[in-house]
Amino acid sequence: MKLATLVYLKHNGHTLMLHRIKKANDIHAGKWNGLGGKLEPGESPEQCAIREVKEESGLEIRAPRLRGLLVFADFKGDDWYVWVYTADTFSGDLIDSSEGRLEWIPDSQLPALNLWPSDLIFFPWLEQPRHFHARFQFHGDQMFGHEVNFYG
Repeated sequence: MKLATLVYLKHNGHTLMLHRIKKANDIHAGKWNGLGGKLEPGESPEQCAIREVKEESGLEIRAPRLRGLLVFADFKGDDWYVWVYTADTFSGDLIDSSEGRLEWIPDSQLPALNLWPSDLIFFPWLEQPRHFHARFQFHGDQMFGHEVNFYG
């Protein structure tokens, strides 16, 4: 089981996305993702989200907002539990990421990016005031179903 975070920085109708094109042996190679990564030992999901955003973008987020928990069952041979956050309060300057190219994408253009199919399903949930818990069933890197519950 893998534990990770995913953070979507929002600003003026745009979302900061990372085009994963630089890292060797990247399970997300060629895809556009939010920022984030695996939890380190003893680290909370919120601490991980803040650290990963800083490492990948150079930006320091304040008050990340927990939106939900995603479970990716049997994604490339492992189960992933991913805490999803949004943040619209941050400071600093973007750096050159070692994992890919960072770009502010207009929210209306997000569906046109090379995304995982699950992203297209949960992106609208980020605009709702409710929390969510969703399970996406994969076999390798092919998604074949999902279920979701909303709270609040």
